[in-house]
This record gives sequence, structure tokens and C-alpha cells, in this order.
Amino acid sequence: MDVSRQQATVQDDASERAERGPRARTKRLMLETATRLMQAGVTPSVSEVAEAAQVSRATAYRYFPSQAALVQAVVNEGLGPILTWQSTSPDAGRRVAELFDTAMPRIEAFEATFKAALKLSLDQWARRQAGTLGGEPALTRGHRVDLLKEAIAPLKGRLPPRDFKRLAQALSLIFGVEVLIVLKDIWGLDSRKTMAVAQWAAGALVRAAVAESIDEGGGVGSRTAVK
Repeated sequence: MDVSRQQATVQDDASERAERGPRARTKRLMLETATRLMQAGVTPSVSEVAEAAQVSRATAYRYFPSQAALVQAVVNEGLGPILTWQSTSPDAGRRVAELFDTAMPRIEAFEATFKAALKLSLDQWARRQAGTLGGEPALTRGHRVDLLKEAIAPLKGRLPPRDFKRLAQALSLIFGVEVLIVLKDIWGLDSRKTMAVAQWAAGALVRAAVAESIDEGGGVGSRTAVK
């Protein structure tokens, strides 16, 4: 083994031990505590999580320097396998359906967490509009952008770039916790019907985008990307 590889191995081993050590356990405790609070409908501050987890505020802020950083970490935990979703299907419509099948049950399971994150995002927007947000870091949202672009990837180069982007944007309206707010909270649908409506709308959007491109004479080979 050469020196560089040996050094890399030593560093990897040290990192792995650190991830399993006291610091990792403290961070995990804070994430679990924050998740429990958010699943109960609370959007906790770092101090509130520190108190609930019986960790000093100084320690808590070392791991999560802002409320946004804490909530973002909890959101990523909730998203879990959604963040690494991939498909081997060459069919865009099928890929979108697979993504919805993977993501929506998980989003519903952590519905309260994602609603708490949305609440923070809206609260920050209101304070920004009022000029009272100050230097507080903003909660970053937008995992759906890359996920949906990946789902419709077979259409890239077959749809004009503008239409490809528009399709991803349209799909983003029916993907995420906002779908649950509209279909469950407003329309009163159960989980099965919510999923059925979301899947139907997603499929209709993909087919409409392809059909429109064909009618306009663009997107050669688009028919093969959506069956």
C-alpha cells in the first residue's frame, strides 16, 4: 500500500470512529429529539431541542448553529431513502410513477415534520418581508427539483430545454407535503385517494408535455420515452 492510500485509510478509520463516538451519539440524540418534537407539530429552536435532550446550549449550537440548520437536518433524516432514489427504467412516465411510489408514503409518514419545516419557511418569509429576519440563516428547500429532473431524465434532449424545465416545475406542484395539505387537509381525501390523484396528475402532465412537443414538431423520439 502506498503512503497516500495508507494515510487515506487511517483518516477514514478515524472518521468512522468519530462517527460512532460520543460526538456522533450526541448529534444523533439531538436529531432524534428534534424529530420527536417536529412530529408532534412543534418547530423547535436549537435551545428547545438542547433542553429536551438535556444537552448544553453551547454543545447544541456546535452541531447546529441555527434553527434552519437543525430543521434542515431533521428534514433530510425524514426524507431518508428519497434523497438517493434512482430508476433504471428508460420510460419517463414510469420513472415519475416510481418516484411518487417511493416518496409519498415516506412524506406522509413524516407529514408533521415536513409541515413544521414549511411553517418555519413561511415564518421566515413573513419576517423577511417585514424586515425583521435580520441575519438569521434561511431554511433551504428544493430537493424535489433534482429528484423530478432525474425522474424525467429520458426526456432531456427529446423535449426542448424550456419544455423540459416547465414539466419539472409543473410536477413540483404535486410532489411534496403541499400535496397532502391540498388533498388531505382541504379535500379530505384518505391516503389511497391522495396517492391516486397525485399519480394521475403526474402521468397526465408527462403525457401532455410529450404530446405538445410532438404536435409542435419537436422532441424527435419522444414517444419512446413515454409509453
